[in-house]
Amino acid sequence: MLNPLANLRLLIQPSFTDIRGLSNRVEVDRSALLGNEWLEPKTYDKLARWYWCGLLGELYGSAIETRFALDLQGLMDWVKQDNAPEPTTVRDVSFQPARLYSISTRNSAAYKGISVLVQREGAKDFFWKSTIRDLDESDWEERKLDIHHIFPQKWCQDRNIPCSQYNCILNKTPVSYKANLMIGGRAPSAYLQQLQTHEHVQLSDESMDAILQSHAISPEHLRADDFEGFLAARQQILLKKIEASMGKPIFFAEEVATPEAAAVG
Repeated sequence: MLNPLANLRLLIQPSFTDIRGLSNRVEVDRSALLGNEWLEPKTYDKLARWYWCGLLGELYGSAIETRFALDLQGLMDWVKQDNAPEPTTVRDVSFQPARLYSISTRNSAAYKGISVLVQREGAKDFFWKSTIRDLDESDWEERKLDIHHIFPQKWCQDRNIPCSQYNCILNKTPVSYKANLMIGGRAPSAYLQQLQTHEHVQLSDESMDAILQSHAISPEHLRADDFEGFLAARQQILLKKIEASMGKPIFFAEEVATPEAAAVG
């Protein structure tokens, strides 16, 4: 059985192996619908695009069975016929840049999807010499993985940064339990130095910057403890990943891409 809204390992490769919490209420027998065609490049790409449009567009949050039933025939026509129109999920979806400032909890399908977009390209842990994907399969306590704040919550609170900003998806990324302990409540410039000089790590600035970039993080802004610049830079990086996965342009207007716009929306 293929679960098009949850089974990232089958549909969106390479990917993050942890699919806990993603919606799994819709199931499709890929063999009955597509036979062996689902892994053909053209078919696979269309299925992947439909998947990401539905997930990041948060179109399957409620009344999921009804929407899927309406979408299914259009999806199959689109997959099998070169001149068929896009299914409604692909045609109607849009992603607003300001949404990145309001996504903050695991209850959001987009929260999980964006985390996967970062991880599937080989994001590496801040401490362990390992990819996030490999860490997720570990049962060793210090290697346990979770999504944590990049600018620590305490650091943000001490500077009166609104909770809505420091808790949004832009300020979160998966790191190991060990790395998060070392981050603590310190400024990024301080915890990066501590991580890099740890006796079991010993990383140059260049090597650490490469790890940060694998998380769609701008090293320049993080090392300068520039929270606002960091958010704006990461928003741009993540929007490019979202555009690529959905196969649709995101119309970025500066005036609607801010925390204030997200709050109004």
